Amino acid sequence: MNAFRILLTASKALRKNPMRALLTTLGIVIGVAAVIAMMEIGAGSSQALQDAISSMGANVLMVVPGTASSGGISFGAGSVTTLSPADCEAMIKQCPALRGAAPQVRARTQVVYGNRNWVPFWMTGTTPAYLEVANWTMAEGEVFTERDVLAANKVCVLGQTLVRELFQGESPVGKEIRLKNVSFKVVGVLAGKGANMMGMDQDDILLAPWTTIKNRVTGSTLQSTNQSASSSSSQDTSGSINTLSQLYPGQASLYPEKSAAQIADNPMPVRFENVDRIMAAARNAGQVQEAIAQITDLLRERHRIRPGEPSDFSVRDMTEMTDTLTSTTQLMTNLLLSVAMISLVVGGVGIMNIMLVSVTERTREIGLRMAVGARGRDILRQFLVEAVVLCLAGGAMGILLGHGGSQLVQAVLRWPVATSPAAIIASVAVSASVGIVFGFYPAWRASRLDPIEALRYE
Repeated sequence: MNAFRILLTASKALRKNPMRALLTTLGIVIGVAAVIAMMEIGAGSSQALQDAISSMGANVLMVVPGTASSGGISFGAGSVTTLSPADCEAMIKQCPALRGAAPQVRARTQVVYGNRNWVPFWMTGTTPAYLEVANWTMAEGEVFTERDVLAANKVCVLGQTLVRELFQGESPVGKEIRLKNVSFKVVGVLAGKGANMMGMDQDDILLAPWTTIKNRVTGSTLQSTNQSASSSSSQDTSGSINTLSQLYPGQASLYPEKSAAQIADNPMPVRFENVDRIMAAARNAGQVQEAIAQITDLLRERHRIRPGEPSDFSVRDMTEMTDTLTSTTQLMTNLLLSVAMISLVVGGVGIMNIMLVSVTERTREIGLRMAVGARGRDILRQFLVEAVVLCLAGGAMGILLGHGGSQLVQAVLRWPVATSPAAIIASVAVSASVGIVFGFYPAWRASRLDPIEALRYE
């Protein structure tokens, strides 16, 4: 018997008992529907979790300066100034595994608006690329521009916590705040992010051009304490900025002593072309290690570090956090899949039982076929094809039911759902496999019947 005739014969046999065939496939329908629904819901949850991990900086790399030491005493990471804005630009251009990078100059000082003040946990001088690197969006207004960075304009963007503490319900866009007696115009408000994985409030932040923070506000790298607290309340805070006459301690003053008003009106900061650190983001989690290698090779070349010499910088990543959360997500998806696969096994056992009953009922038919020339392998193929057809029909109905169920869950419960072509293909393959595995024994038993005994069977 050729394949078409076998399929046609199997279909006719199944149509003789449509209700039994439908009930037989019910186990497969439920199993495949459960697999599809669980896989799509699991894939949606995994994608949502990956997005959440990414928003918390899972793909973010932090390049920090190296460590200075003296007399065998190390001063810790960042105690030397080895990173420059040019390094950041070179990383953007020459590291294809990166999707962006932004320099950072950190500060910690008091922010004043009217009669209210607040010291934000994060005060960062950076570039507009920071938002892309950190996966951050604007809730109101707009971010400052590259022109503002080049001109060291006094503009800033505030986080939600800072807006709540200083403005208490008012829109801050267009208003002015003060940082160490330097007026800044608020041009935008960041969207809320909440706490990070360490419990720190990410919304307690102020962003401004790094040139402005470095040259107009701090004039130095971040100190361990509030930089605004180092100035006496009776002395103008702008006096902390170095003037030319302070560059040569112990020497006679090169210029007449300026008054506090003159110093405030005409500051002469000492401008070092360095940044506290550089924040970069890999294109995806799989390219983090490649990005680290590219950054390391590039900066060692730019800093003229010979082979064998230690680097004057270090690159930090969050691989451990990413691996932990990814493995948790994978474990959850595999657990859902395992539970759903049990339904397929139960459906397969049901098919085996029904096929055994079918063999018993059709014993005379099998004997007659053998008497007119059908061989054992023809009978085997016929019953095996019947089992596979039942499973594939159940699989098709299960795919439709499972996909519809996942879409219903998304519409009603607002759970994230992602269509999984791999799950659909796997369900079809599993359905066929169940038909072959659980249909083989009944088909083999039918093929082993004695034709004479089968014709005598009542």
